[in-house]
Amino acid sequence: MGASFVVPGPSGVAVRDRLKGLTAQDERVLRLVGDHLGSLAARDLKARCAAGLEHDNESWAARKRELTGLSSSRWAGSLTKATHDLWALARRGRHAHIRQLEAGVEMIRHRLSLPLGEKGSKRAAGGYRSRREWHAKTRRLRVLEGRLDRARADWAAGRVRVVRGGKRLLNTRYHLQEAQLTEEVWRARWQASRRFLQADGESGKQYGNETIRISPDGQVSIRLPAPLTHLANAPHGRYVLSARVSFAHRGEQWADRIEANRAVAYRIHEDVQRQRWYLTASWTLPPAPVVPLAAVQAGGLIGVDTNADHLAAWRLDAHGNPVGNPRRFAYDLSGTADHRDAQVRHALTRLLHWARRHRLAIAVEDLDFTAETSREKHGRQKKFRSLISGMPVARLRARLVSMAADLGVPLVAVDPAYTSRWGAQHWQKPLTSTTRKTTRHDAAAVAIGRRALGHPIRLGVPPDEVWGRTAPPRAHQSDVHGHRTVQADRRVPGREGPRPRIPGPRTRSVPPDAASTRATRTPNTVRDVRSDQAWVQDPLLLTD
Repeated sequence: MGASFVVPGPSGVAVRDRLKGLTAQDERVLRLVGDHLGSLAARDLKARCAAGLEHDNESWAARKRELTGLSSSRWAGSLTKATHDLWALARRGRHAHIRQLEAGVEMIRHRLSLPLGEKGSKRAAGGYRSRREWHAKTRRLRVLEGRLDRARADWAAGRVRVVRGGKRLLNTRYHLQEAQLTEEVWRARWQASRRFLQADGESGKQYGNETIRISPDGQVSIRLPAPLTHLANAPHGRYVLSARVSFAHRGEQWADRIEANRAVAYRIHEDVQRQRWYLTASWTLPPAPVVPLAAVQAGGLIGVDTNADHLAAWRLDAHGNPVGNPRRFAYDLSGTADHRDAQVRHALTRLLHWARRHRLAIAVEDLDFTAETSREKHGRQKKFRSLISGMPVARLRARLVSMAADLGVPLVAVDPAYTSRWGAQHWQKPLTSTTRKTTRHDAAAVAIGRRALGHPIRLGVPPDEVWGRTAPPRAHQSDVHGHRTVQADRRVPGREGPRPRIPGPRTRSVPPDAASTRATRTPNTVRDVRSDQAWVQDPLLLTD
């Protein structure tokens, strides 16, 4: 089981503002520049993919020289850097796809090797239910093995598959009726997604960027590529937009950077659906000092359990004891992407404000459902697979890290193994009362918090024996040497409980004539008598 650790803060930040008041000429120039640079980016990406693993600095310099003559030196640097990022991202995606295929192939082979109908365990799946399903999975295995061989061949050759503009939008072209789009609308989205209007910042240059420059008063000017310099409306081949920007979020930080001529990267893009233009500014952040884990654990923390529709949180003190009542921060992940993102952001805002008000850290699970959503692992459990796939793990993690760093709330990541199971087993019932109903998710939040604090989740387990407890010898588990005369220690579980009843007369507690008294006594009703017989029948027999 992995050790808990304090999550470091984000390495960069990005803010966005709308370009309001653009004229028709401004939009025309932006589209021309974006289309021209987009064609250069596509050409450069094709050359980089063709080079594969044989790419070196000389080929990179040759590509940059070719692009410089068609744009400018700084535009060429931004184009090649974006190309390298796309190729590296596709390379990492191919590696993740190979690992997922290997997991699926291994799972099918394991289940095919078992007899039909054999039950699985908690850690391994069982055999298939019927001969028909077994036969279908053999065909599925051949398909996955073929995909795995092709993916491994691509990985060995350094071959990647990248679509500028997005593969999903490209496939939408063949399903326009299902997407409720016309060809003209799709073409506008496709062209907008393939435009290239982004420039990296340079420290020491005026306002931190020479290609796309924004002054402190919000004036935006763009350095035009060489073939489009005739469109300039300012000296030195620059075009000044009519719109002005003012970043409402982190505006002071952005202003401080450009006043000090520190690097700021900009990106301009068009939202065809809303018919708006946006400008995004981004810059890197210096690594912040990480708070030691011992300092975070000193004052207690808040354990948070992530679920598909809410965050279950419970406050714990430094000793791992729950304090107060559990809290729940719900969100609705239906609707558009903007709606889902707003719901997650609102839930995290309430959670972080609660933690900041009490000056506590937050403990979350280090979840990764990359391999858990495989259909080969869960089989027919479509609802469970859909539930896991719907959990906003990556989005919530990125949002939580960024927002917690802004508010100064430390984050502790813990291993998610057995938190829900042990929490429900050891904490759900003790924390339930007549006025409070504790759910499995609330108990899981307690388990997460205890693991972050360094305490065992299961009750009665020493801190150095988290995974199990060594049982005492068999002779010491009961009274094998007669009546116990030594009182149990106060820390022994069940010390105050009643001792088990042993049938028959007990020493020093049964009078000498007890047997004759029970034999001659006639009870009024049939009742359970503590004697050698379990039941004593009434001597008066019932007759017709």
